[in-house]
Amino acid sequence: MSQPLSRVGMFGGAFDPPHRAHRVLAQAAVQQLALDSLYVFPTGNAWHKERGLTPAQHRLAMARLAFAGLDGVEVDDRELRRSGPTYSIDTLRELQAAHPGAQLYLIMGEDQAAGFERWHAWQDIARMAVLCVAGRGSGDGLQALEALPGVRVHRLVLPPMAESATEIRARRAAQQDIIALVEPAVARYIETHHLYEDIG
Repeated sequence: MSQPLSRVGMFGGAFDPPHRAHRVLAQAAVQQLALDSLYVFPTGNAWHKERGLTPAQHRLAMARLAFAGLDGVEVDDRELRRSGPTYSIDTLRELQAAHPGAQLYLIMGEDQAAGFERWHAWQDIARMAVLCVAGRGSGDGLQALEALPGVRVHRLVLPPMAESATEIRARRAAQQDIIALVEPAVARYIETHHLYEDIG
C-alpha cells in the first residue's frame, strides 16, 4: 500500500498560453518545497478575468505539452469540468479530501499575490495552505501577503524571466516569433491551431 502524500502543491492559472516561466516555476516549486506532487489546474470559468479565455480544450492541451516530463507534476482538468465560476478554495478542499493530512502549498505569481485579498474566501485559503510566491518581480506582491494576519508565506527563488502570456498573444497577433517564450511543442500547437492570430 502506498504511503499518503505529505506535501502537495496546487498551481492554477489561465495558461493562455502556458510559457517557459510557468514550467520553471513548477520545477522550482517541486524542488524548493520538496513536494510529493504538484497539480497544475488550468482555470475554468475565471470570474476575475475581463477578457474571454481561449477554449478550454486548447488551454488543457497546451498545459499538458508545457509541463510534460516534469517529475511529480500532473496537469488536472477538474476546474475545466466544473460548472459555474472557478474558485481556488473549492479545488483546495478537493485536494485536502484526496490527501488527508497533507500540507498544502498554493503556488502563485506576484501579480496574483498582490490581489490576494480579492480572492473568494481568501481567509479560508490562507488557513488551508502555505502561499508560495514566485519571486520574479518587485516583491510588492510578497509584501502585500506578508502584511495579512495569519498568512503563511514562502518565497520561491526564480531566475529573472520576462515571459508573459500577454506578450505572447500580442506577438502572435503581430505575426512575430514566439519560439523563445514557449516550449517547442506549445509553439507548434499554437501554430497548428492558429491561436492568438487576431487578438492582442
